[in-house]
Amino acid sequence: MKTQLTLIAASIALISGNAVFAAGGGGVVADPGAMQGKHFDAKGKAPSTFTVELQNGLRKTLPFEDKRDFEESKRGFIAAPAYKTIMADAGNVAWDMGSYEFLLQGKDFDSVHPSLQRQAILNMGYGLYEVVPGKIYQVRGFDLSNISFVKTNTGWIVFDPLTSKETARAALELVNEKLGKRPVVAVVYSHSHADHFGGVRGVVDEADVKSGKVKIIAPAGFMDHAVAENVYAGNAMTRRLYFQYGVLLPRSPFGHVDQSIGKNTAAGNLGLIEPTILINEPFEKMTVDGVEMEFQNTPGTEAPAEMNTYFPQMKAFWAAENITGTIHNIYTLRGALVRDALAWSKNINNALYRYGNEAQVMFASHSWPRWGNDRVQEVMRTQRDSYAHLNNEVLHLANNGVTINEVHNVYKQPESLKSQWAAHSYHGSEEHNSRAVINRYLGYWDANPATLIPLSPKDSAPLYVEMMGGAGKIMAKGKQLYKQGKYHEAMEIVNKLVYAEPNNTAAKDLLADIFEQIGYQKESPSVRNSFLGAAYELRHGMPSGASPKTNGPDMIRAMTTELWLNALAISMDSKKAAGMKFTINLDTPDNGEKFVIEMSNSALTNIKGYQDKNPNLTIIVNRSDLEKVMGGQTTFEKLQAEGKAKFEGDRKAFDQLRSTMTTFTPDFELMPGTKSKKAPPAQSIKEPFEAPPIANSDGA
Repeated sequence: MKTQLTLIAASIALISGNAVFAAGGGGVVADPGAMQGKHFDAKGKAPSTFTVELQNGLRKTLPFEDKRDFEESKRGFIAAPAYKTIMADAGNVAWDMGSYEFLLQGKDFDSVHPSLQRQAILNMGYGLYEVVPGKIYQVRGFDLSNISFVKTNTGWIVFDPLTSKETARAALELVNEKLGKRPVVAVVYSHSHADHFGGVRGVVDEADVKSGKVKIIAPAGFMDHAVAENVYAGNAMTRRLYFQYGVLLPRSPFGHVDQSIGKNTAAGNLGLIEPTILINEPFEKMTVDGVEMEFQNTPGTEAPAEMNTYFPQMKAFWAAENITGTIHNIYTLRGALVRDALAWSKNINNALYRYGNEAQVMFASHSWPRWGNDRVQEVMRTQRDSYAHLNNEVLHLANNGVTINEVHNVYKQPESLKSQWAAHSYHGSEEHNSRAVINRYLGYWDANPATLIPLSPKDSAPLYVEMMGGAGKIMAKGKQLYKQGKYHEAMEIVNKLVYAEPNNTAAKDLLADIFEQIGYQKESPSVRNSFLGAAYELRHGMPSGASPKTNGPDMIRAMTTELWLNALAISMDSKKAAGMKFTINLDTPDNGEKFVIEMSNSALTNIKGYQDKNPNLTIIVNRSDLEKVMGGQTTFEKLQAEGKAKFEGDRKAFDQLRSTMTTFTPDFELMPGTKSKKAPPAQSIKEPFEAPPIANSDGA
């Protein structure tokens, strides 16, 4: 256990040490006992007889006779590098494929859902692969996503350059080593999630982009969504991803085995170079250095800004992250706006009817390609129908009175979809996706007034505990249910006890044991990680140290001034603003923007394109200098002293605004009684106007 805690502490320390740049992901938490099948946690439990029985039953009923995915995932393999580890420029391990090699022993792990174990093995592909002979290649297993290379007359078009500069650079070096060195002539960002653009500086130089030598192509709305989707609730998202991505879980049969669309996320430099070409039309054709492409805009599917691409000369369809080896998240557990399952299905249908009749290969930013027109159409239809059935059946149930608090126990895929691997929900899950559909259309309320304004759990739990006869009776019944394999029933009552008595170690340990068995049984890594991550924190407390820093200079530049002002309004403690009333004009001459910022009724608002005639204060500062304040590199006072910022009028308004600002840190409990009682280490004082943390959107 001490070894494991040391590894975790080292991981967090590495993350903390990356403060000078934007980290693409968390540190590597390897487990030296994984190959021997040892549990990494002294408090951890082996799979129960009920879990083993469930897994054995699944092994007999899942369609394991269909081995086409294994054949396709290996097809076109050219070479793997001699190394399994990629180092970040900052000195930490950015990527370690070797930490998952316990999966390749040929064992069945009873602590892993058999379908998830199959997916985890499929995602062990590592190296350079040929997709279309002499034309299209992929490097897989270097990051959460794939990086694809399309050969042009003189160079490469790179599709989705991974999360970090270091892994993307290593991929390009492997391609040039094995296929001959060629320049990158264009980069395509398929969508606005970080694992699809963050490594761009590993494959191109920004000077070549600015000179026009290299094109960067992206869907309309890309820049807004690349940052905006993850700002307003960024601090909460960052904390919640500890569960969804299993940040503290070692790579082990009892811990992290996969992230469904790839092994994990690289922990290196996350960058962003602004696109030079935006695709605005629903379908738009373009030829780049001899390669013909048609882009299909698919906004509001897997990402708010996303596009597929068809290569007519090669009869190859690039499915971005709209069609991969899994049914995706309609609601992502770290937190994000609920997606539209119907729109997703219809966009796949558009692609099927426009390109599916002639496409001979389909490849994507995750998973592996499918070859042959029949196979391409099969997978497209399977995923189209999965999203359509989810949307339609859940709404059918809702219209028959099934509520958001019931639907996850009622909704089931038809057997015809269950028998197809491409319909399995590794990234999503039927449980949380079905609830998401109702939430999208009807919201969170089940229409029972008792649940409309409920007591907070910490207030309601003591009532339940008292009425159930106290902790002793709950513990006895919880243990009985646990021994009977009735884990959800046990969770229902023991969770109440933990909320009522957050310092009850025995109750927290029992709830952790319950969570662990449920986690072992889940097909979706996000759900598995959430249960196992919660179990870990119940046993050992929540993590200390810093989380990955994502506010690197590229992300700050991409943040609009309006977005920054909106985020400041969220950072403001409205109680401190009681009675304040002022207006501030903000003028950034170098880009011609003007704003009015108004404090009124304890709310901070802003409007672009206006200036108040009688403001309390006018601040004049170039946007390029303001970015240094947003990035925490300087302060307004320093800019004033340097003559780079002017304050005209009553400075009191500025000082009042500053006094209301708070700093978010992802150090709040997700499970009660897990925060350390010790005083936290002293934090360096943060510039109040520094942009709030941007959540990591890797893997959506």
